[in-house]
Amino acid sequence: MITATPSPPMHHSGSFIHSHGTKVFVRPRLDGVQDAVAQARFNEKKWVWIQDPQSGYRPAQVIHENQEQIEVELDNGQVQQCGKLDRPVALTMAFGQRKLVDTNQVFAMNPPKFDMVQDMAELTHLNEPSVLHNLTVRYRANAIYRGESGAGKTENTKIAIQYLASVASENSGRSKDVNQLERQILQANPILESFGNAQTIRNNNSSRFGKFIRIEFNMRAQICGANIEWYLLEKSRVHQQASHERNYHIFYQLLNAPEQFKEPLLLAKGQPSDYEFTRHANAVIEGVDDAEEFNKLMDAMHVMRISEKEMVDYFRIVAAVLHLGNITLTSDRGERADVRDFSAIERVCHLLGIPAQEFTKSLLSPRIKAGRDWVSQAKSPQQVRANLDALAKTLYERNFGSLVDRVNRAIDGQKTTDKMGFIGVLDIAGFEIFEINSFEQLCINYTNEKLQQFFNHNMFVLEQEEYKRENIEWSFINFGLDLQPTIDLIEKTNPMGILSCLEEECVAPRGTDQRFLEKLNRVWDHDNANKYKSMRFRDGFVINHYAGQVEYSTVGWIEKNKDPLNEDITRLLARSNQRHVALLFEDYLSDEDDEHADARRSEKRDVRTLLKLRKGGGSFRTVGQRHKQQLLSLMKTLYSTHPHFVRCILPNNRKRPGEMQNALVLDQLRCNGVLEGIRICRKGYPNRLPFADFRKRYEILCPNELDPTSFIDGRTACQILLNAMQLDPAKYRIGTTKLFFKASVLADLEEIRDRKLAKYITGFQAACRRYLARHHMSRYARQTEAIKKIQRNARIYVTLCEWPWWKVYAKLKPLNVAYRVETQIKERDQKIQTLQGSLHALQDQLTGIKALNEELESQHSEYKEFLRNEQAMVRELQESKECLLEKLNTSEERMEELVAELDQARTESRALEMKLKIEVVHDLRKQLREHDDENVVLGAQCESLQKDNKLLMQQRDVLTKDKKQFEDQLKQAKKENERTIKAHDAAKKQEAEVLEQLELVVADNLHLKSTCSSLQATVEQTKSRVSQLVTNVEKLETQQQELQQTLQQKIQEMQQMEVSLQIDQQSQVMQEWETKYNDLQSQYEKLQQSLADERAQNQEKDRQMEKYVSEFQEIIQKASEDYQARTSKMGHILSQMLCKQPAL
Repeated sequence: MITATPSPPMHHSGSFIHSHGTKVFVRPRLDGVQDAVAQARFNEKKWVWIQDPQSGYRPAQVIHENQEQIEVELDNGQVQQCGKLDRPVALTMAFGQRKLVDTNQVFAMNPPKFDMVQDMAELTHLNEPSVLHNLTVRYRANAIYRGESGAGKTENTKIAIQYLASVASENSGRSKDVNQLERQILQANPILESFGNAQTIRNNNSSRFGKFIRIEFNMRAQICGANIEWYLLEKSRVHQQASHERNYHIFYQLLNAPEQFKEPLLLAKGQPSDYEFTRHANAVIEGVDDAEEFNKLMDAMHVMRISEKEMVDYFRIVAAVLHLGNITLTSDRGERADVRDFSAIERVCHLLGIPAQEFTKSLLSPRIKAGRDWVSQAKSPQQVRANLDALAKTLYERNFGSLVDRVNRAIDGQKTTDKMGFIGVLDIAGFEIFEINSFEQLCINYTNEKLQQFFNHNMFVLEQEEYKRENIEWSFINFGLDLQPTIDLIEKTNPMGILSCLEEECVAPRGTDQRFLEKLNRVWDHDNANKYKSMRFRDGFVINHYAGQVEYSTVGWIEKNKDPLNEDITRLLARSNQRHVALLFEDYLSDEDDEHADARRSEKRDVRTLLKLRKGGGSFRTVGQRHKQQLLSLMKTLYSTHPHFVRCILPNNRKRPGEMQNALVLDQLRCNGVLEGIRICRKGYPNRLPFADFRKRYEILCPNELDPTSFIDGRTACQILLNAMQLDPAKYRIGTTKLFFKASVLADLEEIRDRKLAKYITGFQAACRRYLARHHMSRYARQTEAIKKIQRNARIYVTLCEWPWWKVYAKLKPLNVAYRVETQIKERDQKIQTLQGSLHALQDQLTGIKALNEELESQHSEYKEFLRNEQAMVRELQESKECLLEKLNTSEERMEELVAELDQARTESRALEMKLKIEVVHDLRKQLREHDDENVVLGAQCESLQKDNKLLMQQRDVLTKDKKQFEDQLKQAKKENERTIKAHDAAKKQEAEVLEQLELVVADNLHLKSTCSSLQATVEQTKSRVSQLVTNVEKLETQQQELQQTLQQKIQEMQQMEVSLQIDQQSQVMQEWETKYNDLQSQYEKLQQSLADERAQNQEKDRQMEKYVSEFQEIIQKASEDYQARTSKMGHILSQMLCKQPAL
């Protein structure tokens, strides 16, 4: 299968070659020295691959070869035992021992320059060992990353979805709904993993179902929706798991949830060891915290906007499955099943919302229809246990399907008309070959046959489109038809295939596995012998798949295909008082229940899962039929797309990095269809080169065929070179832009080119050695000539020493030296005199420098003394500043305490006012309950009260405006105060001479602060009086409303009075009402008087406030003028001080 490789880094050199219509990057040579060494070692001998039972294949050197056998030697010196059994060869295991192998066990090896090639179709020798070697070196160089379980299908699926969401999120003009939709699509994965993934022997997070995730995009390249389709959930894992495996993650996550969450599900303090369906598996996974995973699941459900009730419904089914496993069965007299512990059944029925007695009766003695009557049938403990397991599987599967439907409704997005298309990600189980293969393996392998056919068709369609664009002579071949016989064997209806025969036996009244196998053997055992074979000693058959032969056992296929359930229990579940449970089994409702189910069936559901089938009705559908329809729908979708394939390979089953198990990888290569794809590539032209690349690389084979001085187009030049090479035309094709070659043709050209290069390099090396030898000879000759000259000069010197005249010359030579000494003495005296004059000048200059240095040292001491004085002044200023800041902080703290006391006083005042208001209202209500007449007079009083109320409202508005003006003035005063404080802080940093003036400014500021605090207190008092007035006004308004209500009540009571009342009673009542009215009038006058007093007080306060504000403004103006005068004076003093200081 094709492996995914990362993009090459851009900073490395490399080259591009064309493959399957696309440009493929050839890896850069990071170490040219190693490549050259490897190539030289490869060229020394002929290297091949031979079969090895342990490592699959092993490299070897060819020593001698003939037509039938080849003599080879292993690279490490260990002789490989291979060959036919009828040709034994006696060999020892010593290093360098040679052996004979058959030619069909020897495979060609590619040159080292093809190592780590990304497109394996570019290999010159396409065979199993070459593909395995390429994958091994690339994996160990981290060029590829890890289909089989644990190979990385699920992780790659998540990465692909994250990448699509990330790319879509980069678009501009996005809305909040789009961001939420992308989050929901990404958060769908934790939900699916919790309910659909489990730990297996090879993988801690293995997907136990297939899924096709469709992501919709609009015309703006934004995600506008998504949909998830699922296939073949492994239901049997719910009630049984292999050793070192465990059940679905959700069971362990739910058991590690908070106790308050588990209590409604009857799982309080429950552990995996407490339940039959989880106690026989691993309780924990190393490095995984199930409690934390549960929190992630809840977060994902909240992102999906799944309500709390819906979550409880889904977890209710999971809890019910756990309790189903704890139902203990026993047998009474005979083989009748009975329940030992009724509490487990009560828990299950409570969670599922069904009666416990009816459930027990339907479980132990279900009803079956005999003619027109219903008859109860007793079940054995084994049959009841099988029914419970089937119920647990169905509950979990249907709950899973409902959850996927709910996720689809969440990520479906908004309905839009500008959908451009979709990108789908298919994650499904790979080909499976086990020791015992059953009906589940047939469905999975049937799916992979269809997908492999789609892969073959799509891959070579691209190849043939490339041939068509290049105008190559080629007859179209549909390579997808190579797998059609196997697919027909499984799905064909005429003659009946495996699934059709199975469907027929399932519908038959007495269908058995044996009858199904016999019928299958009669139809296919002779007509399609190359794809189907019967088994003599076992109940099963053999199918020749593209990945190899698989033996299937047909035991239990009828029951697995029917997937039977206890229909009494399913009808009971369809009538559950839990709406979610009833919807899961609504297809099992009988005719008498239709009236009760109309309300539920009328509710429109967005997505209906294919699981909800009617058992025992007219629409009977089996597991095989349902899977076939799902697969056909999937293939229809895939054929409408432009697919890209990612093949995931598991390097080893020990979960160790960098380790390759060759036998395991080879098995996956066969199962994943990689070798099938290689077989297809060999039928075409897998190797191709552009004209320019071919001419540049292989022109060396025919150096004299092309004229370098004249222009020749690329196609003609390549045609000339190919003719000169005498290459078979059937092994290549010339297109419009490139050359196409059959497999191994380029390998032959490379060998010829290597021989040519070796010849040229050998000649170059010979020329270099000749040059070095001649250079050495010439150097040796020059050394010999120099030695001869030295010897001749030595002889002349010896002869000269014995000559008399030479002796005379030697004696006279010292006299010439004495004459030169006198001349040198005279020159030295003159030089001494010149140096003495220079020395006197330098001494005078040194004296002047010393005097100047003393003067500078005295100035330096003065400056140091001045600097110490300045530093002392700065320290004094700093201390005064800290003292003033401490006083300021103390004042601010006192101000905060006063503000807090003021707030407390306000709170108490409000409480007293509220209490007084409640008491007054209570008294008024008590008095008004006693009134019954005088409506006209009270109405007039109400009108007068309304007028007064209007006047009060006007006065309140005036007071509110005055309050706002005063607050504005107060804010302005605060700003002025802040500016004054800042100016005061700046003035502190001046020289010590202006310190007293700064202290005066600080005193003024403190005075201003005290004035501000007094003004603020006055403002707060005014605010409290205003709030009291407002409260009084509201009190009067409340009284007015209550009086009006009382009047209306009394009017109604007056209308209901009887005319037969005596006149004396009326007069007595009138007197009482007059008394009460006079009391109310007096109270109202008192209220008016108090309101007038408050108005007078408020006017007096306003006058005082205006006076305070005017005084405050005068003080601020005076302080600012004084501050400006003192600041200018300080600046003048500082400038004088700076002028007096000498320049440093």
